[in-house]
Amino acid sequence: MTVKRIAFIFAALLVLSCQNDEKRLEEQQRDAKAKELIFNNINKGWNFQTPTLRPATQGSAASWAELRMFLTELNEKPKSSIGAFQKKAKALSKKVRDLNNNIPPTFNKPEIKARIAVLSTKINSINLYVNLDDIADQKVIANVLEANEELQALYREMDEIVMKNAIPKEEGEADMIRMLDTARAIPNTPPPPAPLHIMKQRSLQKNAR
Repeated sequence: MTVKRIAFIFAALLVLSCQNDEKRLEEQQRDAKAKELIFNNINKGWNFQTPTLRPATQGSAASWAELRMFLTELNEKPKSSIGAFQKKAKALSKKVRDLNNNIPPTFNKPEIKARIAVLSTKINSINLYVNLDDIADQKVIANVLEANEELQALYREMDEIVMKNAIPKEEGEADMIRMLDTARAIPNTPPPPAPLHIMKQRSLQKNAR
């Protein structure tokens, strides 16, 4: 009787163990399929587009090494795994932060820095969402699209600055600008009052007329 009971318990434990193994295997398969779906979605949506600058703007931006390195990193698309996309997102966050370094004088303006700040926000959001434990693939894709828009806006701003600088000033306009700057530099204070004896003399001359 005891032997039968032991055999029954052993058989029950064996069946339970097999059921647990099957359940664990099913969970692993579901997890693998979910990760594969996320990878395929991100791989399909990870399409960064680099706009084209006008030739004159390209010349002005030639010394901006940080911009070239950012674009190089941006255009190298990961292929192998989610881990590769996560690594790429971290590298892009660093490169976009470096855009604030060594900005050429032509583009070292508040409007350019504002564009860089917005672009940085989109790239950093990609880095955040792709490195979550529960990867937000749709948010990654949405921020890729928005990052493309912000990069285009940055390029348009650069083109506009170069175009404005190329417009010839009318004759005398530069002198006028310098005069206005000089006028602003002179404090707008009233002249000191004349001495009392001069004021009396002026009054007598006025009455004599």
